[in-house]
Amino acid sequence: MRLSAVATALLSLTFFAGAAAADDGFRLTPVAPTAQTFHLGKLELTALYDAQLVVPNDGKSFGVDAKAGEAAEVLRAAGAPAGEVTLSVNVLMVRTEGHIVLLDAGTGPEWHGALLGSLKVAGVAPGAVTDILITHAHGDHVNGLLDAKGELAFPNAKIYMSEDEWEWMKTKGSEQLVTSISDHVSWFRPGAVVAPGIRSFPAEGHTPGQVGYEISSAGARLRDIADVAHSSIISLAKPQWLNGFDRDEDDARNVRTTLLTQLAGSHELIFAPHFPFPGIGYIVPDGKAFRWQPAVP
Repeated sequence: MRLSAVATALLSLTFFAGAAAADDGFRLTPVAPTAQTFHLGKLELTALYDAQLVVPNDGKSFGVDAKAGEAAEVLRAAGAPAGEVTLSVNVLMVRTEGHIVLLDAGTGPEWHGALLGSLKVAGVAPGAVTDILITHAHGDHVNGLLDAKGELAFPNAKIYMSEDEWEWMKTKGSEQLVTSISDHVSWFRPGAVVAPGIRSFPAEGHTPGQVGYEISSAGARLRDIADVAHSSIISLAKPQWLNGFDRDEDDARNVRTTLLTQLAGSHELIFAPHFPFPGIGYIVPDGKAFRWQPAVP
């Protein structure tokens, strides 16, 4: 097991929204509230735009084991700026059998997250959200559980996360956040059905208990891959490269290459929280690696 120096030093639950942004050149920028709705089988799904993160291409985040200049070459080949990597922060909403479900909760108001505005665009009030399924407990996925007053942003929602992730969050997370949500959290073991039509699956490595979610309806399926892959360019072109975002780089790399291979073979629809909004599309084989094919049903 290899623990990244970046991960151990910076990947607290404020990562993407705190010390890393201030000290290491990360820029978390506001976006206009945006919602894009589509259908999966009999379900209505909506991608919600929350924020945009710009990460310096300095060898500390992407390709930490690559040769100098290799990541820049990959970015240039894709027509992207060579000096930085831009990531979206997206949240997926699912309407299913009397439930309004959010998959993660975004960056929160302190960092100008647009999730509540995007929900409004989609015609949903925060109090109508019944379930929030957390993939993992980094700040860009959980800080939005609280509003600007430090109160529950979704007062009627149950919050679900894996047992290992909740235990990790209680020791590593914001004390205020943990205290505020603890009475509303239910933990599960990966593989459990956590809402109608939504089953969890293990995706550890990025954090100790990260999970993804598989959404199924009327023979159609979509997988939320969480932070198994961050960049729609580098993570797919070089899935074997170690990633400084990951708590356990080796585990995360193994999970990433295995899952991407499966998804490219099955050609099933995915949601990627950090791919360009709306983060919906397919993983496509590209020689010995992969590429991103955006596609909204």
